[in-house]
Amino acid sequence: MSWGTELWDQFDNLEKHTQWGIDTLEKCIKFVKERTEIELSYAKQLRNLSKKYQPKKNSKEEEEYKYTSCKAFISTLNEMNDYAGQHEVISENMASQIIVDLARYVQELKQERKSNFHDGRKAQQHIETCWKQLESSKRRFERDCKEADRAQQYFEKMDADINVTKADVEKARQQAQIRHQMAEDSKADYSSILQKFNHEQHEYYHTHIPNIFQKIQEMEERRIVRIGESMKTYAEVDRQVIPIIGKCLDGIVKAAESIDQKNDSQLVIEAYKSGFEPPGDIEFEDYTQPMKRTVSDNSLSNSRGEGKPDLKFGGKSKGKLWPFIKKNKPPPPPPASASPSAVPNGPQSPKQQKEPLSHRFNEFMTSKPKIHCFRSLKRGLSLKLGATPEDFSNLPPEQRRKKLQQKVDELSKEIQKEMDQRDAITKMKDVYLKNPQMGDPASLDHKLAEVSQNIEKLRLETQKFEAWLAEVEGRLPARSEQARRQSGLYDSQNPPTVNNCAQDRESPDGSYTEEQSQESEVKVLATDFDDEFDDEEPLPAIGTCKALYTFEGQNEGTISVVEGETLYVIEEDKGDGWTRIRRNEDEEGYVPTSYVEVYLDKNAKGAKTYI
Repeated sequence: MSWGTELWDQFDNLEKHTQWGIDTLEKCIKFVKERTEIELSYAKQLRNLSKKYQPKKNSKEEEEYKYTSCKAFISTLNEMNDYAGQHEVISENMASQIIVDLARYVQELKQERKSNFHDGRKAQQHIETCWKQLESSKRRFERDCKEADRAQQYFEKMDADINVTKADVEKARQQAQIRHQMAEDSKADYSSILQKFNHEQHEYYHTHIPNIFQKIQEMEERRIVRIGESMKTYAEVDRQVIPIIGKCLDGIVKAAESIDQKNDSQLVIEAYKSGFEPPGDIEFEDYTQPMKRTVSDNSLSNSRGEGKPDLKFGGKSKGKLWPFIKKNKPPPPPPASASPSAVPNGPQSPKQQKEPLSHRFNEFMTSKPKIHCFRSLKRGLSLKLGATPEDFSNLPPEQRRKKLQQKVDELSKEIQKEMDQRDAITKMKDVYLKNPQMGDPASLDHKLAEVSQNIEKLRLETQKFEAWLAEVEGRLPARSEQARRQSGLYDSQNPPTVNNCAQDRESPDGSYTEEQSQESEVKVLATDFDDEFDDEEPLPAIGTCKALYTFEGQNEGTISVVEGETLYVIEEDKGDGWTRIRRNEDEEGYVPTSYVEVYLDKNAKGAKTYI
């Protein structure tokens, strides 16, 4: 099967077919090129998608990705990034292994096709020239033969005519001979050209054209084979990245299998645990008993001695249910002491006549809730404005402990960094001392002193945060002895002033601490609300307690105790970690429950009985 023998007369059709083959090859190149563009676009979109959902650095969103489910999601994003990279590899390999090679091959194919068809046209032109020569010699031979016949006929006619002279006859005979000779020459020339043409025609149809067409056939077959190889390469390029894509998918599956719901639940506990205990049972308040207004400190003492039921009204009867509010702030601390009228040495309130029970009950039911202290309003405003205390006292105990521990760790890293820098400077100084030509050792003294000063500052800062951390964890007293002495000096110079803002004071654990300047701002308003505390009776003792550790009660509302000291319990722990105790008539306050061992009197009023 050869195009030279089978298609010897289809030169034009072969020319059209080979041009179509080149167009098909260029179409394949265009297809692969568009595929590479799609792969690049797809990879770019995958990378942008992965980047879009990556957590932003130094943001709250980054902190949320500590859960195993979020870590698995991050791993999925990273695997998708690698997945996008494989599509980029596909695009690069297709461009280098298919597009570039085929484009170069198309140029070579066009040159080869042009050369083959040029040879074919040249052979065609040669055979056409030979044919024209043959036709020309043939026409000349025909013309000479006709001229010879006419000359012969004229000679015979002249020879038969008796009236013609002998000279005319001889002339006609010579002319006929010349024509016959010319006809013979034309015949010989025609015969020679014909043989030559036949030879050229045989060569054309049996040698030249078959060879040219065979080359064109081979060229076309190579093109077809090249298309097949390109298709195979097209598939192999995809096949080569399948194992890596499989590893990416395996990584996603592995990340999904690494999700631990129990661990995530534990992380939620660590993130939001406040450290407070749930509120205790709310005591039953019997309003059917006679209600009497306390008008003097003597009535307070009598009621305490007689064990009268403690009736709380207004804000005093509120249970510590603060953990259930929205922002989870520490509870309003209890008052540091009773109202001025309840203190033996304080100013005596005027005697008031006892009012009927119905009148007092109606007054209680229609009384307005106490307004909050301006200090609390100012404190809340400062928290809203983003003023965070240095010791994180605005946070619940457990969260405060975590923040303090994190701060201690950061400071430790900074100290280690400074120490490494100091060691490096010291070594450099030793090198300068041994080799003075390398540098002046004295030039490093200033830098060494600066680093040492930074280390000392960081250590002091670390000690401060470690002290706060130990205070939160219950390992150390809340204040130092020096601070206690300073506190005593301040108390002697500034007698305690009780106002209506008792329920908005800071917690004894140091949360929501207030400045003395803020305290002085509210003292002016204290006298306007003293009557509200004049009506309250002191709490009776419901048991005793023994101090297990020394506690320096520096904060307002707390009381200092010494290890081994025995005191009275007037209000047990309500779930906030603090117990209210009394030393004598004028000393009472709160201490950490973990610092004392409580012995409750089950028969006392207000004491809880646990079954």
